[in-house]
Amino acid sequence: MTVIGVSTFERFFRAAASLDVDKDDLKRYSEFVDDKLYDLLTVAQAVAKANRRDTVEPWDLPITKGLQESIHRFRRLDQEVELKPILEQLAKHPPLDRPPTEETEERYPEILGGLTVALAETFKVVFPELKNPQTKHWETATKVFDLLL
Repeated sequence: MTVIGVSTFERFFRAAASLDVDKDDLKRYSEFVDDKLYDLLTVAQAVAKANRRDTVEPWDLPITKGLQESIHRFRRLDQEVELKPILEQLAKHPPLDRPPTEETEERYPEILGGLTVALAETFKVVFPELKNPQTKHWETATKVFDLLL
């Protein structure tokens, strides 16, 4: 990730939840969004298959009310921080049995943005006094998301 990308992520986490992140956090973050996008796409593929379609449509993605609200908060924050262009680069996925449509893929950056907002807020809910996430904080937050996604 470029220096500009790192500073953008730092600003975003500060704006979203008053958190200070560093390079180690950004590596963990990248792994987190990769895993969560894969989880969402796994469910979306099953939905597409159950509906006898060969492609994954946007409505196949399991976007909950909470994630949708986080996407809306991301849109507001992103006007100041401009993280979306970086998320477009991160929004890659492995080959799927049922490929996503272009419309589906276009939603990935905002979905990742919503997951980012939800992650930052999860840190603060679980660890209210947290300023700089450490490995144990990342592991706990990831376990919460694993339970829900």
